Amino acid sequence: MFSAEGNVRYHASLDCSLEDNVSRATPHPTLALAVCALLSLASCGNNFGFPGVYRINVEQGNVVTNEMVEQLRPGLNRRQVRYIMGTPLVEDAFHSDRWDYRYLLRNGNETLSTTQLTLWFDGDKLVRADGPDAPAWGEPQSKESDSEEVASED
Repeated sequence: MFSAEGNVRYHASLDCSLEDNVSRATPHPTLALAVCALLSLASCGNNFGFPGVYRINVEQGNVVTNEMVEQLRPGLNRRQVRYIMGTPLVEDAFHSDRWDYRYLLRNGNETLSTTQLTLWFDGDKLVRADGPDAPAWGEPQSKESDSEEVASED
């Protein structure tokens, strides 16, 4: 049990070291390292995805339809606008006269649809709408509304 140098040996009959008797946990350490590197690369990168994985559509913000925008008119009060459009996505504490309605539809990294509408108030009255989906209040009205006005005057 004791060697000539005074060291304790647990296997006195074997002349090999203890590490030689223990089997390795992974028979191929390079293969295990390659698999770990591949998994970490796949989990960190958004551009690389596993094939066949379904990505859901993610909707964020307020859905703004053309029917809602057509109902907006200058002079509506805040309560009426909130009834038509819903609660704004952003009510800025520093600009209480501005309401932002923004909508974004994504599938993974791909943006499918986006809308943006900013409404401006003067006191309690709607005065302006900005954005690509804003109504055109300064343009002349359609022929139908002109013919209705003429008919109502007669």
